[in-house]
Amino acid sequence: MTARARTAHPYRDIDVIDARAPRFNQATVGAVSLVAVLTGWWPLLALLAAQLGIGLRFGRRYCLPCVAYFELVQPRFGEGPIEDSRPPRFANQVGIIVLSSATVAHLVGLTALGVGLGWLVAALALLAAITGLCLGCEMYRIGARLRGIRRRRIDHVELAELGQPQGSEGRGELVVAFSHPLCTECTSVIGELAAGPLRWVSVDVRERPDLARKYGVALVPTVFRVASDGRVLQEVAG
Repeated sequence: MTARARTAHPYRDIDVIDARAPRFNQATVGAVSLVAVLTGWWPLLALLAAQLGIGLRFGRRYCLPCVAYFELVQPRFGEGPIEDSRPPRFANQVGIIVLSSATVAHLVGLTALGVGLGWLVAALALLAAITGLCLGCEMYRIGARLRGIRRRRIDHVELAELGQPQGSEGRGELVVAFSHPLCTECTSVIGELAAGPLRWVSVDVRERPDLARKYGVALVPTVFRVASDGRVLQEVAG
């Protein structure tokens, strides 16, 4: 079996991630949490919280499940689809909160609460690992959409800063795709636009983080349908 070569470096390209890596991490968290609640070794929950926190703070090189995946599993089976790393990162933050709460509950004698929270982590992490349904990731996506609607509604884009020449206002609608060059779904979106009849432009969020911030791009790919005068007609995030 020939493994597909890496397109995203696991430790440097931190704004994206192999989609299989979070599931491997979730399988690890779920399995260890299950052992903790079944055996009563609740300090394992504290160790999991600490490991997730260290990985988020200092990078994937210090995340043991991440290192195991990228050094042992990925070289053998190849790279999976590349996706935005922000949803799984948020899911890890949620995991830290719940695992830390379970640890505190055990420390203060609220054993039933600690066990319940441990079961919750084990169930949700194993569900994500087996099915790909990551509730923490979905929470991030929903929050991103709400932020885009409520906090930074984009009604107009400046065509000139997207590389559109002056005098292009009368050329009809424009599709603006915010993407990342390593994102698998972004590549598919760009391919569809290139094969279609619509006028379009791609904005690389790695090269233009200023535009990503200005237009509230919380997920890639994000696509805007823009009128010839710059009015935003439709937005599809993530």
